[in-house]
Amino acid sequence: MSVLVETPVTRPVVSKHHGRGFWAVAATFLIAMAYSTVPAPLFPLYVAREGFSTFDVTVVFGAFAIGVVISLVLAGHVSDWVGRKAVLIPALGLELVSALLFLTSTSLPVLVAARVVNGLGVGMIAATATAFLHDLHTRHRPGASPRRFEIVSTAANIGGLGVGALVAGVLAQYAPAPLSTPYVVLAVLLVVAVIAVALTPETVVRQRVAYRPQRISAGHGDRRAYFAAAAGAISAFSVFGVFTSVSPGFVAGELHHPSRTLAGLVVFTVFGGAALAQTVTGGLTAGARRALGLGGQAVGIVLVVAGMDATSFPLFLVGGAVAGVGAGVQFKASVGAVAAMAAPGKRGEALAGLFFIAYAGLSVPAVSIGLATRSFAPTTVMTWFAALLLVLLAGVAVLSRRAR
Repeated sequence: MSVLVETPVTRPVVSKHHGRGFWAVAATFLIAMAYSTVPAPLFPLYVAREGFSTFDVTVVFGAFAIGVVISLVLAGHVSDWVGRKAVLIPALGLELVSALLFLTSTSLPVLVAARVVNGLGVGMIAATATAFLHDLHTRHRPGASPRRFEIVSTAANIGGLGVGALVAGVLAQYAPAPLSTPYVVLAVLLVVAVIAVALTPETVVRQRVAYRPQRISAGHGDRRAYFAAAAGAISAFSVFGVFTSVSPGFVAGELHHPSRTLAGLVVFTVFGGAALAQTVTGGLTAGARRALGLGGQAVGIVLVVAGMDATSFPLFLVGGAVAGVGAGVQFKASVGAVAAMAAPGKRGEALAGLFFIAYAGLSVPAVSIGLATRSFAPTTVMTWFAALLLVLLAGVAVLSRRAR
């Protein structure tokens, strides 16, 4: 998910190296985010090998969100002081450590540890790579529209999440050693990414600043508007969380399609729809984006439940795509609202609060669904989730209307 940052102290150097560096960092960003969804289509294979329950799978998924939140608070803002490369390269190193953990064992404790480390790396990468891309864009094209930066950063961030699941699903389906090959391929790409970042020019002058964690606060501007934005972020990330944790198991179980490629395709469709929608809705008003986000999520989740009830994979897939479009636009609207209402000096603090809330929305619903499936049928549980999501979306609509 996209992160907005304050403009740092930068070197006023312009060269063609910044143009090459822009694309190198964009590719690095995509690879890192792609790695974070590699386990999604593989979860049914872990279940078959280790006998994990759906709840176990969602615990592994929730560990990722915990790592991201910790990293965002402790290290997501540090690159403004010490430099982009000084944060991005160690963060990529954490991703490599995570891949090695996945390759050493399929036991639950190791998987949880691997996902926590993965989350720690992603929390550092999301903020730093976004800021680095902005710096490199402005160095390479001073005075130009930020449109290129916005499109590329969104495609690398949200799009990368979809690409990783699809690539992992295809490799697991057709390559040998399905629980190893995807991690090996992405680990090799991560090593290449480290080299590419090392060759990219730094854009921040190192400063001596006393370390402090990122402040988190919800007290910014119109409280109703902030709470509407936070509720919108929760709804969007809950959709993302469900599709990256339990949906591959639903595809294999309730929909009777054990193909890893199809499991990866579902995740790719959700995040691909989100990335595309965020890119093409830049000209819409805030109200129009909010309406599209609310409507897309509502219609999409109803179609998802209908697909599970009718055992229809095409209907389930279409529902995921529509829900992904809605979630992507909804989250963009939430970030835009918070960025606009916060004072410039408090913008990072306000956005940190929003992302903290959003990642709670990423993990809590998914883990709750996993827990509920221990006692109830998955279709029943997803019906409950859809009902709660619709109530939340109605609340967002009411809060947004009152805030305006």
